[in-house]
Amino acid sequence: MNEHDERWPEKRFRQLRQQADPDVDKVVAEYLETRPPGQGALELVKAVIAELGAAKREAREPSGEPPASEIFEAIEFVRELPEWGDDRELLARGQAVFADYGLYQSAALFFACLPMAYVEVSSAKVLAGVSNLATHSLTRRVAETGQMLVDVMGLKATDSLQPGRPGHTTAIGLRILHSVVRALVEEKYADHWDTGRYGPPVNQELLLATLFDFSVVTWEAMETMGVVLTDEERTANLYTWSVFGHLMGIEVCSDGPLTLDDVPAVSARLGRMLETSDEGRRLMAMLLTEMEAYMPLGWRKMPRSLVHWIFQHAEHGVHRVPELLGVPAPAWWFTWMFAVARSAHRRNRLAGPVRGVVRWLVRKAGRHVVVALIDRHSDGQAAFRIPDELARAWRIKRSAPAVKTRAIRRSVRTTLRAPAQGRKGPR
Repeated sequence: MNEHDERWPEKRFRQLRQQADPDVDKVVAEYLETRPPGQGALELVKAVIAELGAAKREAREPSGEPPASEIFEAIEFVRELPEWGDDRELLARGQAVFADYGLYQSAALFFACLPMAYVEVSSAKVLAGVSNLATHSLTRRVAETGQMLVDVMGLKATDSLQPGRPGHTTAIGLRILHSVVRALVEEKYADHWDTGRYGPPVNQELLLATLFDFSVVTWEAMETMGVVLTDEERTANLYTWSVFGHLMGIEVCSDGPLTLDDVPAVSARLGRMLETSDEGRRLMAMLLTEMEAYMPLGWRKMPRSLVHWIFQHAEHGVHRVPELLGVPAPAWWFTWMFAVARSAHRRNRLAGPVRGVVRWLVRKAGRHVVVALIDRHSDGQAAFRIPDELARAWRIKRSAPAVKTRAIRRSVRTTLRAPAQGRKGPR
């Protein structure tokens, strides 16, 4: 057993699973005790979501109308970057990974990171139950997650994790939101939540898993797509996510950043967290329905196919994710492409052209999903927006005529697909 395995014994993961965020939980609990009847955790969840969205839209630090502003002001003690986390050059390099490979990372979010969240049972239960209570929309949560990725990673040299910037505001807001979610589960589901098995909602083990989803799982998904990051890029990216994790109250990021040496031991442990659940299957089905509705004609099954593609050779039992979530079989032509890709891998001279085709498919699918989020969630409380520089780099048109044209195309696709889906029934 080496030094890094010793840092991650089984006992530590058990402790992380039973640990929440006591400092912020105390502030939230004290605040809720002062609220009049009928103004409990659910109302505070909605207020925090609204205040967080408004703060980012208006490029200001969280403040404004109670009750959310009072909570933001009460946790002033968590706002500063750690002493080890102010290496601006390294932060900029970590964020540049998103700027340079944004469409691939966007595809990884929808086809890898979210499925990984849905296959962790306590995460699926919280996402399905609390998201539906607070927003009456499971799919809007997807847009909020995509916006988080944009806000944290932003663009090169934007300092998005500095106090008052979008990434920093997002981290503090999510830390508060997670605390209020724990209070909401206690208020609404206390009799049905198995703390012995799952730990408190949004516990430290789950937060660590989520941090790995947005970093390590994303790199592995990108590698399957034909994009291999250097060790320097991975180190910088993991450093940036570790700073975000510190602001989010993730205990393992309290004293320093995670490193590439931590990856094998943590990945092996987190692979053992994966289980099937009704909530996870429902979330995955809704995600696929959302994404497939925006695919061009003939491409409807592309999202489910990419999920199978990304997880097919994953280690630590992660290859079981599509099965655990009940992801329908890939398109027949994608199954054929699997076989071609495997053959090309054995014949190095064919591997380059095949990887080129895969990368083109991924970029196209990723662009369609991002456009879908922009068109569907560009307004409202937690709008999905991307900077102009990214829109230009990804060739996404946001003018009124372009949006109208896409709406007409969606209407035509929906009309043409309806008879076929009606004959086949739900799948």
